[in-house]
This record gives sequence, C-alpha cells and structure tokens, in this order.
Amino acid sequence: MTAGRADAAGGLRFASLGSGSKGNATLVSDGETWVLVDCGFGLREAERRMARLGLHPRQLDAVLVTHEHGDHLRGVGPLARRHGVPVYLTPGTWLSGRLGEVPQRHWITPQARFAIKGLTIDPVTVPHDAREPVQFRFEAGGRRLGVLTDLGHPTEHVASAFAGCDALVLECNHDVRMLAEGPYPPRLKRRVGGNWGHLANGQAAALLQRLGLDRLQRIVCSHLSEHNNRPELALEALTPLLDGDASRLMIAAQDQGLHWQAIT
Repeated sequence: MTAGRADAAGGLRFASLGSGSKGNATLVSDGETWVLVDCGFGLREAERRMARLGLHPRQLDAVLVTHEHGDHLRGVGPLARRHGVPVYLTPGTWLSGRLGEVPQRHWITPQARFAIKGLTIDPVTVPHDAREPVQFRFEAGGRRLGVLTDLGHPTEHVASAFAGCDALVLECNHDVRMLAEGPYPPRLKRRVGGNWGHLANGQAAALLQRLGLDRLQRIVCSHLSEHNNRPELALEALTPLLDGDASRLMIAAQDQGLHWQAIT
C-alpha cells in the first residue's frame, strides 16, 4: 500500500496532522468527502499542517469531535468559525462548555450510524474520563477505517465495533514501566494508567489480537506520550503479532503527523 494524495479520486484514505499530548487531528476522505477527526492544534498551526497535506480547511465537510479534552478540541471552534465548517459532536461533549459557538452544530448519538456524503460513520462509545466520548469507524467503497484513541481499556464493545477494519489508527499511549518511573505525579500516573485513561502498548497489542490481523493493511500507532513512551517501544510491542514483519506498522508522530495513506 502506498501513500495517497489529497486530491486523488476515489477510495478511502487518511492522514494525521499530528498525534500526541500536544495535539491530535486525523483527516479521512473518500476522494469527494473530507472530514477532520478532532483538532487539538491552534488555528494557524492546523491550517499549516493541513496545507502540508494538500488540503484547505474550506474543503472540509465536517469536523468530528471525539471528546472535550484540549489536545483534541483546542482548534475546533476557531477552525469552524473561521472557515464555516460544520461540527459533529455528542451532547455531552457540547455541555462541557469548552467549544464556544460554531456556525453549524450536529449531534452525534453513540452507536447510531450516520453519513456525510459518501462516508458512512459509526460513533462508538469508549471508556475515557470525558463527558460522552466516542471514537469512529468509517466506511466507503467497501473499505473500513477505525480511528481508536483515548480509551482506558479495550472493552468487548470496542473490540466488536472495530473488528473487520482494513486500517486502524490505534492508541499506544504509554509504556507501563516508563509511566511508573517517569516524571508524572502519582495522581496523574493513576489517571493515565487507569481504566478511564489511555492505552498502554501492551493493551494495544492485546486488542489487536482480539480484532484479528489478517485484513489490516495499516496499523498506525498514535497518541504516543512524549514522556512515557518511545516509538520503538510501541513497535516492539506490536511487531510480534505480525510474525516480526513491521511493514504494516506506522507511527503518527506529534510533529510530523503521517502523510496520506490509501486503503486499497
């Protein structure tokens, strides 16, 4: 599978503006529909990163919001107001009061499928310490993409919802040992490592085993902590599941993100 272009026609593709504790945003497109999952970057930085991927914010059909934490929500309101982009979010996320007014607001009901032009979208409830968090599975042209970050533990519901994907953007937030020995205060360590925090590398690997690997063309390790993880540790945890072949594994980096990936 090769990297795709923003203006290529047809087929499901995705890219990352960047992923980590300083900001998260994922672009998804079928060639005619363009959606942004979260925007944890300031307006100018988000515009710059989108330009790097060959897209202008006014081309967006929607911003989908997973939850209200700043590394996912920070730029959503400014982007929507500046460029007139519709925002889709749960009522719980809206009631956090962190978004501000937006030109167009659409409610997401967890577990209720909806469509934006050619993209079919399934919002999936996940265990995370937010008001009404969801993650998303996308489908177009018979291909499926899962964007699955910010969950404290992989529940049966999550495993069922994300089975059968052709590509998966998966949280590999921390290495358990690095978190335990790292600089965070005890309360924050308990929060990150708890059932309503973030996935450890080992938990991500266990979830992948439950999902099955045969169909997955790309597995993108995302939301890596700059203090509690390293890319090589995330890859080390997942590579044994692929018989030592890491060619399907990629990292969505905080600074550089990930260029367009086509799902064939």
